[in-house]
Amino acid sequence: MLSAMAVTEATAGVPPAGVRIVRGGPVLDGEVDCARETIGAVAATHHVDPAATRVRLTAGNRADGPVLVQVNLRVCGAPARVQIAGPTAREAVAAAAERLDRQIGRLTTAWQPWPWPDPDKRSLGVPGPVVVTRLKTYRLHVGVPCQAAAFMNAMDYDVTLFTDGETGEDAVIYRAGPTGLCLSRQYTMRPPSLPVTLPLTVNPRPVPVLAAVQAAHRLADGWLPFIFYTDRHTRRGNLLYRRYDGDLGLIAPSRPGNDDGTLTVRPAHPARDVR
Repeated sequence: MLSAMAVTEATAGVPPAGVRIVRGGPVLDGEVDCARETIGAVAATHHVDPAATRVRLTAGNRADGPVLVQVNLRVCGAPARVQIAGPTAREAVAAAAERLDRQIGRLTTAWQPWPWPDPDKRSLGVPGPVVVTRLKTYRLHVGVPCQAAAFMNAMDYDVTLFTDGETGEDAVIYRAGPTGLCLSRQYTMRPPSLPVTLPLTVNPRPVPVLAAVQAAHRLADGWLPFIFYTDRHTRRGNLLYRRYDGDLGLIAPSRPGNDDGTLTVRPAHPARDVR
């Protein structure tokens, strides 16, 4: 694995071109160059094509941070990602480089448990505005909890929405509980009947049936990082979550005729029923 110093030193031999950088907010040219070189060095160390790696730097309106770094790439032919925030762009890039180094190592060697609790991530279960700024819909993957957990780990998510192949119910795998992995399905609260190779617990509480506006207020009032609920109109499982910028994002299964997935960025507004 690469230390922060080793990552910095390794950048000397990495060409400035290669890694694609996307800016969000007031990001300086020098910070872009730092991200391109530092992340490119990690990719090259693991024989990942830097040109197939994309880094998004997102800075808020405040000069004192924080800055969010997201790295998307392909490892062994499959999509992978890391996301981490830091007080400054350079600190966030250094943290993302170390996290990416560990992530690629986990995805290219024998299975090992993901850290729980995650020492690098701050909790998003904080008070905040009830504002939905992003709605994402797509055809949910149908599979078993182990597959959903593997995808969640590879994408550095804290929760992922899928359709449980055993029951046909929408479900989430998320990081919680004594083992760091918890399963919640819309109606079924018993453990999966199929063999589970991961240390998995099952949420024993019923999934609430709510409208989007009710879910948003429940999340905000409870200081929750996310809420999984059954939409009262569509009867499908929806995932509402707190974003790093403090607003809310909503993930929902795509509707008939829209199976390729859409991403809608909405102007900030108080939470309402977006159906």
